Amino acid sequence: MKHTYTITGMTCNGCVASVKQKLEKLEDIQEVDIDLEKSKAAITMFKHIPLSKLKAALPEKYTITIQSGEDENFELPVSESKLKQLKPLLLIFAYLFVASMLLNFNDWNTQSAMLDFMGLFYIVFSFFKFLDLKGFPESFKMYDPLAKAIPVYGWVYPFLELLLGLMFLMRFQVQVALIATIVILGITTVGVTKTLLDKKSIRCACLGTALNLPMTEATFIENSVMLIMAVSMLFMM
Repeated sequence: MKHTYTITGMTCNGCVASVKQKLEKLEDIQEVDIDLEKSKAAITMFKHIPLSKLKAALPEKYTITIQSGEDENFELPVSESKLKQLKPLLLIFAYLFVASMLLNFNDWNTQSAMLDFMGLFYIVFSFFKFLDLKGFPESFKMYDPLAKAIPVYGWVYPFLELLLGLMFLMRFQVQVALIATIVILGITTVGVTKTLLDKKSIRCACLGTALNLPMTEATFIENSVMLIMAVSMLFMM
């Protein structure tokens, strides 16, 4: 079942991420979709949850009230297929793949093409995180163990991605960049696996907060591609 609520007190995407995290921790909540502009939320539940329980889950700065069934101003999100939800991510991968191929087309070198792909990957993905540098850490720490334990890591992460991207593209300390990639994405994968085992519904932060992607598929696609390439490159070198 799905119910619509008004939630006041949210001022930014960081607030949205915090509210989503608190509500999605409740048993029997499947998904929470929030419209910051309208201060409204659509909450999908396996069974009805009393309003008092929702209120208790949120900090005092937020208030939540149920909407009348006659309120037609707030359009509930339409359920989309996983493929359609992942379309932005798949398009980015396709563009990066083509770009890395073209950069090495005249004088083909597989290692060089892989390094270009990884460099462009980090540059592009860091760009999306910089679009909402304030909101990203809140989303990221929902499933990354290091960001959860050390909050400042979430703020540093976009800059770290940018640095690794430049290292790959400039062929500077490539082995160090490859090892860093395996460690960083390995930590994130551990957190994602735990989140999946706990059956939590969390938005992927790999593209910052600019796009709403399903965490399971998006994060595993992102991490798998980069981890496989990083390990392969270390063996090749």
